[in-house]
Amino acid sequence: MATSLAPRRSDVRPPLPATAHGPGPGRWPHLRRRLTDNALAYGFLAAGILSFAYFSWYPLVRGITLSFQRDNLITDPQWIGLGNYRTLLADPLFWTAWKNTAEFTGLALLFGYAVPFVIAVLLNELRHFKAYFRIAVYLPVMLPPIVSVMLWQYFYDPGQGLFNTLLHGAHLPTSQWVQSPHTAMISLVLVSTWANMGGATLMYLAALQSIPGELYEAAELDGAGMWARLRHVTVPQMRFVMLVLLLLQIISTMQVFIEPFQMTGFTNTSTITVMTLVYRYAFAVNNDFGLAAAMSVLLFAVLAVFAAVYLRLTRDGEKG
Repeated sequence: MATSLAPRRSDVRPPLPATAHGPGPGRWPHLRRRLTDNALAYGFLAAGILSFAYFSWYPLVRGITLSFQRDNLITDPQWIGLGNYRTLLADPLFWTAWKNTAEFTGLALLFGYAVPFVIAVLLNELRHFKAYFRIAVYLPVMLPPIVSVMLWQYFYDPGQGLFNTLLHGAHLPTSQWVQSPHTAMISLVLVSTWANMGGATLMYLAALQSIPGELYEAAELDGAGMWARLRHVTVPQMRFVMLVLLLLQIISTMQVFIEPFQMTGFTNTSTITVMTLVYRYAFAVNNDFGLAAAMSVLLFAVLAVFAAVYLRLTRDGEKG
């Protein structure tokens, strides 16, 4: 009986896929064609990444490195380690600037956090001229910050300023406003609140309009008045938005610079803030960019904590 030389079916192994041996003869042309087709998109992506790295990441790394050096941008920088931070802690203006910044932030939250919420509630209750009042509230935000500050400088002028003119006409005592250490800080807070409350007001208004009307109708059926509806319906429904805006305002107000710099100057210790002290170290008195960078790094570390909390809250809010 003849024996068949043909291989049995169990002895025939299927060929391994091309990926096990290598790219395969037809894979490289496909990959090359894919890269060629998307070359323009990769070029735009690379340009964006390089621009972001150069204008955002590099200054951050350079600032941290500069904080460990003594550098006036004229002579060669000298590496001094933690010397700049020791100098900061020994400078009385360092603690004064942080105290003033904390005071400004607290007052700005007292006015700039509560006032926009109250205005948003009032605008939400209006039945007519809603668009007009929204534009009127948001108009200061559209002005450049320096324009707003110069406008209020005229209001605060101790001689012929608007406020003192009104007080004099009403036979009331006038004030020095930003010139007096007792009223300078609150005067700066009023400027900042007026210039920036429009954005927060519109955010509050958008959150108010997203609250289901059935909740208010149920509260009215239960006999709840305006204050009861505000306490038991409005505030609980807006808790997340209010907390996020609180953190954003803390981050923003702790970086205040234009108001104290333009209205009181960096030499006025009653209103000097962290950012104005950074300017003083770098340009006005010391010409020490390493010292200014160390101050900026400390401010960055403080704001990073609030930014991390903000990101955590927004992530939890999206999940919820």
